[in-house]
Amino acid sequence: MSDPVPVPQARRTRRSGPFSGRAQTALVALLLTAVATIWVTNWMLTERFTETTRNRAELRLALYSGNLISELRRNAIVPQLLARDAALIAALNAQDYSQSSQRLISFVDEIGAASLMLLDKDGRTVAATDRNRLGENHRETPYFVDALRANTTVFTAIARETGNYSFTYARRMESTGETVGVIVVEVDLAKFERAWAGISDAVMVTDSAGTIILATEPRWRGLTPQEALERQPADGAIERAIRATADWTAQEADAYLRGEAVMRIDGRIPFRGWTLTTFTTYASVRERVNAVLALEIMGFAILTALVFYALSRKTALRMALFQRESTELRALNARLQREIAERERVQKNLTVAEQSLEQSSKLAALGEMSAAVSHELNQPLAAMKTYLAGARLLVNRNRPDEALSAFHRIDDLIERMGAITRQLKSYARKGQAVFSPVDMAGALSGALSMMEPQLKSRRVRISKILPDQPVMVMGDSMRIEQVLVNLLRNALDATKSVDDPEVEIILAAGETATLSVRDNGHGIADLESLFEPFYTTKQPGDGVGLGLAISSGIVSELGGRLTARNGENGGAVFEMQLPVLNEKTEAAE
Repeated sequence: MSDPVPVPQARRTRRSGPFSGRAQTALVALLLTAVATIWVTNWMLTERFTETTRNRAELRLALYSGNLISELRRNAIVPQLLARDAALIAALNAQDYSQSSQRLISFVDEIGAASLMLLDKDGRTVAATDRNRLGENHRETPYFVDALRANTTVFTAIARETGNYSFTYARRMESTGETVGVIVVEVDLAKFERAWAGISDAVMVTDSAGTIILATEPRWRGLTPQEALERQPADGAIERAIRATADWTAQEADAYLRGEAVMRIDGRIPFRGWTLTTFTTYASVRERVNAVLALEIMGFAILTALVFYALSRKTALRMALFQRESTELRALNARLQREIAERERVQKNLTVAEQSLEQSSKLAALGEMSAAVSHELNQPLAAMKTYLAGARLLVNRNRPDEALSAFHRIDDLIERMGAITRQLKSYARKGQAVFSPVDMAGALSGALSMMEPQLKSRRVRISKILPDQPVMVMGDSMRIEQVLVNLLRNALDATKSVDDPEVEIILAAGETATLSVRDNGHGIADLESLFEPFYTTKQPGDGVGLGLAISSGIVSELGGRLTARNGENGGAVFEMQLPVLNEKTEAAE
């Protein structure tokens, strides 16, 4: 630095020497302190913010996985329902498909599926929501072949010529025990790719064989993750983000894309061994760390200016320069702070939305369980009320022995209610029920005992036709009695307006154990909606419409089926068919 005052050369040398040494020492010390502080701050904040970014990426992965599973499960039930559609089965039997396509079109908006197709037993498309596909032959397609061989709904993922995948559910349709066609439901999983493409992450879904079937990068489909990362083009979404990310991270990289580090999160999807993988760059980490580093740099810049000012007042020009730089840094800091505030606000809104979604799911599950508990406990409570009234009368008439018998029955009902609640809790753990041989005649006797108060309150003629030999099935006696109680109660309700009410119960054994409950009521007006949840023809307060839906589910879990039809002479006929227990079924069990 030069002195503006003209002095002798020797004097300038003596004064400028010590001054330059102090300035240089202060600058070097300040520089070392700044470098050390920024390095430590960068290292600590990078570790902290990287962990935060990883946690958020894992949260997003769980949300994506939940949405994908929800879509698959929602569409999985559709083939089972459409396979029982009487109009479609009638069209296949009569080979008259003039109204079938329109019927499928009326369903597709409510279902939310990509498309619906109805195939005849030869694999020809006879009805479809996309009329351009009418007449196509699917005889060799995997979903048609697998559906004919299986007794349940089959899922198929097929690679298309365009590079993407087609996901379908298919189920065989039967009429009088013979296969008449196949219903095919195409699931629209490509919408998740479109939704994921709008975010900063790259997302892919691989099947159990390690092949990518869904991806935000179209060129990844059909490859393994390793092949996809090697073949990623230089102008891809991940590469563009990596080029903007400085190599400051102190964390060891989870994965590398062409030598550059990215954060990779893998998550298992509980469906056919699928895996969901997200790739997240460190750009958000750098933005947050740089905001703090900017503050530190600004502080050291101001400190440097003060040091220069204290060492020499002759450095006003340089101080002004530093002040201008400080102003620019403040503006940069303000912009960074606004960006941080905006990101925090968006994150807060996302957290609130996720909590609202979780609360809605809990309320929906709570409502469904409450309705199920109310329906299942209604019969024992009604019976207990009747027995208590009878016991009160018996006590008033000084007949304690008979009243004690009524109390014993109430105790049995309480035990039954406990078994029902235990059964309801087991619904959430399918596959853990222990089946045992059940005598259908004994289960019928238990159901009639449960219905004894209702039978005594009304004059209904009950006729039973039972075989001489026991009819044994493999199942749960409590569940079978619940189904029988529900069928008997519906029969009693159907005969309320009949002058001579009659209920006929027939138990027969052949290839299956068939128990029929017939009544002489007015029949069933809407057979198609009979087994749908919350469908009921009763007055408000008499039922919630879950009885037949729950009963149908119980019979299906036991390997049978529950059907309904109108009798030839009027009234309704419900048939419960279960596999007969014999040597083959015992060996299978």
